Amino acid sequence: MIASAAHLTPDTLERAQRHLVAKALAEFTHERMLSPVPAGDLWLVAVPDGDDVPGGADDVPDGGVGARVEYTFSAERTELEHWIIDEPSLERRIDGAPAPLDAQQLIIELQPQLGLSDALLPVYLEEVASTLAAAAFKLAHPAAGAEALVGADFQEIEAAMTEGHPGFVANNGRIGFGVSDYAAFAPEAARPFRLVWVAARRSQSHLALGAGLDEASLLRTELDPEEQARFGERLEALDEDPADFHLLPVHPWQWENRVAITFAPDLARRDLVLTGESVSEYRAQQSVRTMFNVSHPERHYVKTALAVQNMGFLRGLSPAYMRVTPAINDWVAELVAGDATLRDAGFRVLRERASIGYTGDAYHRTTQPSAHRKMLAALWRESPLPLLGSDERLATMASLLHRDDSGASYATALIRASGIDAGDWVRAYLRAYLRPLVHCLLAHDLAFMPHGENLILILDGHVPTGVFMKDIGEEVALLADRAVPEEVRRIVSPVDDQEKALAIFTDVFDGLLRHLAGILHTDRTLSEADFWRLVAETIDDHRAQHPSLDSLVDLRADTFAHSCLNRLQLRNTLQMVDLTDQSASLMYAGRLDNPVARTRIPAALVGV
Repeated sequence: MIASAAHLTPDTLERAQRHLVAKALAEFTHERMLSPVPAGDLWLVAVPDGDDVPGGADDVPDGGVGARVEYTFSAERTELEHWIIDEPSLERRIDGAPAPLDAQQLIIELQPQLGLSDALLPVYLEEVASTLAAAAFKLAHPAAGAEALVGADFQEIEAAMTEGHPGFVANNGRIGFGVSDYAAFAPEAARPFRLVWVAARRSQSHLALGAGLDEASLLRTELDPEEQARFGERLEALDEDPADFHLLPVHPWQWENRVAITFAPDLARRDLVLTGESVSEYRAQQSVRTMFNVSHPERHYVKTALAVQNMGFLRGLSPAYMRVTPAINDWVAELVAGDATLRDAGFRVLRERASIGYTGDAYHRTTQPSAHRKMLAALWRESPLPLLGSDERLATMASLLHRDDSGASYATALIRASGIDAGDWVRAYLRAYLRPLVHCLLAHDLAFMPHGENLILILDGHVPTGVFMKDIGEEVALLADRAVPEEVRRIVSPVDDQEKALAIFTDVFDGLLRHLAGILHTDRTLSEADFWRLVAETIDDHRAQHPSLDSLVDLRADTFAHSCLNRLQLRNTLQMVDLTDQSASLMYAGRLDNPVARTRIPAALVGV
């Protein structure tokens, strides 16, 4: 049966194109690859003519040699060189004549300014096409509106998100998913599915367990007794001893498209054995390869390797990298739980309690490592639900940047539902989110990857009272050469104080708060001046309460280095950064004015 692509219509495409072109112009300008100029009451971006576009007129079918392509729009410019483009005002003209908006054509037109190589251009264009397809699907299947989401279930909010990473233009690549895969496994499709379980011979695999956890207790919590017995019977029917195998969960797409083909010899010699489907049903989270158990919400999340290309990475999992993941999580969790400031802020981590990887394949015997070594691995992460109080609710922090189909924002709806002043709500949010991140950096030299999808808000009366931080093993870093257990040494990555500050400036101020401040400002919920004054207050209050901290990191400095995410993806759409040396991979575009610089918000004004 042919899978339907009914969501791909002229209407959904036009709306998706308008949004993505506006976002591209805004974010490329933010990263100083474009420089709009005033044109009356509008802004103008003029792109190279046909002579300047690689390949000339033959590659620009709706332009031509000497054609002048222009984009005009109205926009509001806010702190951190953030551009909020009024989408209905956006127009494209070729030699003065109106022309349709086309995100892929925009990339082709801007290729010289973007520094995108000819070899990688088609790959990036495919990620743009996939991002458009995802947007069209969401437009054709609109989720509940912002006000309705305020009272929604945790997983309903998760599935309702319409935007991927707020900074990346091509943020929904998922290259490898077919249209039926998208309908089955994309988080916004909100369809439950069962995981595939395989048995991996112990001599060819590695299981790592967190403190106080053993294999038998892990399997008892994750599998029904009948299910575990059925998997064992499958092995015995093949004259294999179940004691010789670990059980490993696999994403059904990965089984169908990778494991059963790429690991055919391993299956044939029974170093890998298909044991069956899970009884529990799961739903994909925003990260796509992480699954929430909807049959037993108290059970662990399961994160699996998924050989889909998305946002600069093939979304695999490295068995070698994950050998120490539970140990790293235990160390971070102990540090967080032992810190009174973090406890007071309601800051907690969701531990990755166990990891497993298969290494018996031919790809692990090659001289050079490759993505093929990351095809068959998984980990188990704590569910937040058993950790909640009776009146507490959850929402992905990505929801604070969400606008529904009509343009209404979830953040504004949440603030209104709380019944408290917008400034007080933002102050509570910053206390739960920003303050603990600042404390971790200044007191412990510890940095997370704190974007919206990596945090879960804890809400009480629609007001943030704490957060759960997740994705610890892959994305935490210790930015000074501190003494740690040997199995935790991997996260030690010393940098100087200015680069250390970027853990807040880039990942928090630029990566998330500039977007949230812009939403609240344009909604007239809270002015951006008041928003950044509250950010300054949060930083100063922390400093006043911890006078003995001797960190030289200055979060109220005048400027900071402008680290750029899209530049990374455009440089190499297949691997944005080297995970073993992320600092060396960064790309900069000068410096940004700090919206909470002392010269702009004197300490005397904080709290006024």
